[in-house]
Amino acid sequence: MSGGSYNYLYCHVGGLETQRGDIEAMRDRLTELAAQNVPGAARAARLTRYVLIHLDLAEAKAQELADAWHAVEWRDSCDYGDDTMRKALADWQDKTDPTYG
Repeated sequence: MSGGSYNYLYCHVGGLETQRGDIEAMRDRLTELAAQNVPGAARAARLTRYVLIHLDLAEAKAQELADAWHAVEWRDSCDYGDDTMRKALADWQDKTDPTYG
């Protein structure tokens, strides 16, 4: 095979979240190489694990934003008026963790 074993993961061709399986496979392969003492493999495996952790964190934050995004999307699609959107955003703000932003 002449490349593409991980669907050209290094190019980020599909966006990282769509390549989660490839990232997990790369993590596993790098872990195997680290066990064989291949220079750089242990660090690359560790950083690949961090990528997966950050993808999980981003997904959690996106889920937290769902109500806010919904309110704005429906306002911009003319399903909500300004007052409904403002109330929905205020309600969202009151029930979310202010730690990030």
